[in-house]
Amino acid sequence: MAGQHLIRFDWAIKRLLRQKSNYVILEGFLSELLREDIRIEQILESESNQEAESDKFNRVDVLALNEKKELIIIEIQNNREQDYFQRMLYGVAKTTAEHIQLGQKYSDIKKVYSVNIVYFDLGQGEDYVYHGKTEFRGIHANDVLSLSAKQKELFSKEAVFQLFPEYYVLKVNRFNDVAKDKLDEWIYYLKNNEIRDDFRAKGLSEVRRKLMIDSLSERDRAVYYRHLDNSRLALSVLETARMEGKDEGIKEGLEEGRQKAQADMIRRMKNKGLDEQTIGELTGLSPDQIRALTGD
Repeated sequence: MAGQHLIRFDWAIKRLLRQKSNYVILEGFLSELLREDIRIEQILESESNQEAESDKFNRVDVLALNEKKELIIIEIQNNREQDYFQRMLYGVAKTTAEHIQLGQKYSDIKKVYSVNIVYFDLGQGEDYVYHGKTEFRGIHANDVLSLSAKQKELFSKEAVFQLFPEYYVLKVNRFNDVAKDKLDEWIYYLKNNEIRDDFRAKGLSEVRRKLMIDSLSERDRAVYYRHLDNSRLALSVLETARMEGKDEGIKEGLEEGRQKAQADMIRRMKNKGLDEQTIGELTGLSPDQIRALTGD
């Protein structure tokens, strides 16, 4: 289906894939990534409330609950963030804490998968798909700590790591466009917004049918093209700021410098005509955070 114009996944995930009729697309992607048959029960609210004014919002693109009552965070990040690993950690920790009630047993804590699709070179590494999980290894015997027979029966799990959060990082920009398996077929689409005729990965046939730009209403098509223009504009603003050394505070880890850099970038975006909602989507900041940084 290469050559046909498909909607970018980052826009679709915010606007179209929350609809129950389109769950099959996310199910296909997650099934190929996690290598098991995933069924989504519901899409949950993706921006958590703040318990206190000083709390950070837990802004993620999608928070899904599968039929096994496991939580799946899907986050797409186009712009470089030096502290993105910490952002992943915060998202998982916040999600875990918010989905267990006072008085519940620790055994009721939900498993969380953190799926991160990034379009920049996060960290250092030659691969384009990374999987992180928790393993306890003996310092002396070098053995892996395992579940007892009773725990396996109680938790319906075979290994300790299955109780803990798991992380996936897809560094889309590093993919060389050679699809060796079905997950690669998905990454090809994520990178190029195209699907080749010979691709057979789960969910891609539905992408072909439901995520055609021509299938959008005239209004939605206008919104989509405006999103693309705004994204290109935002990237230009960010790159200009870096060239002028505005992100030195971020590189040095200084909070004051980081906030000044963010404020400068946001003002540039506003001066270019980007609205607050678009700025929030592109930066991951809440409306209150945007106003606080710019003094509005």
